[in-house]
Amino acid sequence: MNKVLIVAPHPDDETLGCGGTILKHKANGDEIYWLIVTNISQDYGWDEERVKERQKEIEKATIGYGFDETFKLDFPTTRLDEVPMGNIISKISEVFNKIKPNILYVNNRSDIHTDHQVTFQAIMSCSKNFRYPFIKKILMYETLSETEFAPALNEFTFTSNVFIDISEYFRKKLDIMKIYDSEIMSSNLPRSLSSIEALARFRGSRIGKKYAESFILIYEEI
Repeated sequence: MNKVLIVAPHPDDETLGCGGTILKHKANGDEIYWLIVTNISQDYGWDEERVKERQKEIEKATIGYGFDETFKLDFPTTRLDEVPMGNIISKISEVFNKIKPNILYVNNRSDIHTDHQVTFQAIMSCSKNFRYPFIKKILMYETLSETEFAPALNEFTFTSNVFIDISEYFRKKLDIMKIYDSEIMSSNLPRSLSSIEALARFRGSRIGKKYAESFILIYEEI
């Protein structure tokens, strides 16, 4: 049995990037945990109704995936680059040391959103094997509307080298994505249900499956 930690800069990143893979881990009997780095609050201009709605979305997604535990760091959304890096690393480190995950999923380092960039940097600081020897594998996932909008330069390219068949779990992934109703875009835009399916079909074609999610392997201890 594995202990799997999925790191999401924002709620819905986990579903866009590796929702089917999370469900597959759960079906395989693994322990699954969710770490959400940022959150919205009235202190930063969000209205009370939206803040309550977001917390309900998180609760529903937690139930949908069957997470063993969900951790919310509650750093301000869209302002993560204003938070001292040491504070972020300290909070993430507390979660790592509490659950001691051996598999870690994190967002792509080159995503265009600054919250994503800061999250990745903090995670890398929290995953050094001489301090966190329980981490045996780190996989980086892609997030529609963030990963593909990075500059079209070689150093920002998302070059998949791991593909996971999610054919059995794709429809439930879409159902969970529908929880985030305000985040779903209309057809022909990146975060639409049709685009999510198109990417899953494309990644699936790489391994001869109906649907797949793809990752970049950052680290693996064999």
